Amino acid sequence: MTGGSVPALVTIDRIRAAREQIRDAVRSTPTERSDTLSRFAGRSVLLKPEHLQRTGSFKIRGAFNFMLGAEPGVEVVAGSAGNHAQGVALAAALTGHPARVFMPERAALPKLLATSEYGATVETVADGVEACIARARAYAAEYGALFVPPFDDPAVIAGQGTIGLEVAEEAPDAQVVVVPVGGGGLLAGIAAALRATRPGVRIVGAQAEGASSMRRSMAAGHVVEVDPATMADGVALRRPGDLTLAHALALVDEVVTVSEEEISRAVLLLLERAKALVEPSGAIPLAAILSGRVGGDGPAVAVLSGGNVDPLLLKRLIDHGLSAAGRFMSMRVVIEDRPGGLHMLTGLLARLGLNVLDVEHHREGLALPLAQVEVLVTVETRDAAHQRDVVAALELEGYAVTTVR
Repeated sequence: MTGGSVPALVTIDRIRAAREQIRDAVRSTPTERSDTLSRFAGRSVLLKPEHLQRTGSFKIRGAFNFMLGAEPGVEVVAGSAGNHAQGVALAAALTGHPARVFMPERAALPKLLATSEYGATVETVADGVEACIARARAYAAEYGALFVPPFDDPAVIAGQGTIGLEVAEEAPDAQVVVVPVGGGGLLAGIAAALRATRPGVRIVGAQAEGASSMRRSMAAGHVVEVDPATMADGVALRRPGDLTLAHALALVDEVVTVSEEEISRAVLLLLERAKALVEPSGAIPLAAILSGRVGGDGPAVAVLSGGNVDPLLLKRLIDHGLSAAGRFMSMRVVIEDRPGGLHMLTGLLARLGLNVLDVEHHREGLALPLAQVEVLVTVETRDAAHQRDVVAALELEGYAVTTVR
């Protein structure tokens, strides 16, 4: 830890006090079992739907609890890519504080608009979320405003820990609770609550492979920075906090990582089967459970931390998830360059029961005989096994086929 000292951990009494203090500001999000997801996972899967929370994420809990300790009328300031921004904006409105939030220029437009509509003054920053946090700290120091930390603060952690109290009551038979991890405030709070109320439950953090700072920091025993690269902007942070890492080292069993494909499949599965619109960072716990990286076979709780997803990103996520799940396939097929050549190919695809989504001819720049042409065709498929069957059927008819991701 920084400076060799270990920060004091948040106590269960502080989390219980936070629960009473924020009760009127938060929405009930009961933990419920999903039969469909349980069947896919081969174990009982329960969902804690914080994407249905006010502002669309868990962040209102910590922001509101923190702001209850602020002097009346003082301006509050924060830096965030979106969820913390909205939590701070609403908490400020509920507690009567003017708010200013620094957000990345490339933040999702719905998050920018929502933060402004909650009453905060929004200023955009050319760089990422760390630059926004730095700007917010500098503004607070210069103008006497109160900086609202996104995760590394006892009041914020205690607010997030109220989720752990709810999970302990709502899912008493849970063997493991899986929590998404960015800066670590949510993981720290839930771990502190569960270790005191349900000491036998396993607590697992889940991160994107491209933003695994907490996992690396736990392995090293001190804060490690990474250069985040993930679609899950809610967890795309360079480093955890000193305080959140101290909680993780003391209270968390392990942190696992998942790939971008696994995240997108989880988003798609939640949308299709659970009728839940969850952003990539919020779907990471389910992705970890479905991937088999969360040990055991008993009931597992996935904390769905947020649902603030840009509709434009959602479209890309759905396409990516469909591809990762084997639901559509693009392939390059060499056919004879003569009248009826394409008709013969599409006729075969029709006999195979395939819906053709797109067809492109390619002649120029290809090392093919003059009498041949390449066709890039995209079709709907059921799964990876079906894709293999399709390729085998085409090859059996004499076509040269190359699949394209």
